[in-house]
Amino acid sequence: MTIQIGDRLPEGALQEFIDIETEGCALGPNTFNVADLVKGKTIAIFGLPGAFTPTCSAQHLPGYIQLADQLKAKGVDEIWCISVNDAFVMGAWGRDQKATGIVRMMADGSATFTKALGLEFDLVAKGFGVRSKRYSMLVQDGVVKQLNIENGGFDVSSAETLLKQLG
Repeated sequence: MTIQIGDRLPEGALQEFIDIETEGCALGPNTFNVADLVKGKTIAIFGLPGAFTPTCSAQHLPGYIQLADQLKAKGVDEIWCISVNDAFVMGAWGRDQKATGIVRMMADGSATFTKALGLEFDLVAKGFGVRSKRYSMLVQDGVVKQLNIENGGFDVSSAETLLKQLG
């Protein structure tokens, strides 16, 4: 079942590659409990099929980087990019796209969280495995307030769309 507006995010964990060691976060992949991360925060989350892929690299992620200040001015505390890739790949892609410190590059390497959202996309026949559908959502204190799921192509899950929905 696909997550809906008004639903609470499912239990789960995501990994993030940490470039600079801090108290509580070691250098390299760190695993975070989603429920802990969203508590008391407004988070813009967008999911996409894969790091370093054409549309994801040329349009989806860059839009969130470019509009990050405007999203934050509208009350967004954090911006997350979730993909079914490992934390090493997501970290490298974030550095390549200059997303560090702007967008949290969250890895869902086994698609466990993506499947719990009901947003998986089966590309096994094409040799890509299970991926994430392209989507965006606004989450407040763990509850989905906006949800934009693509039906092929790239339109409704853009940073521009989510920014407009914030008013």
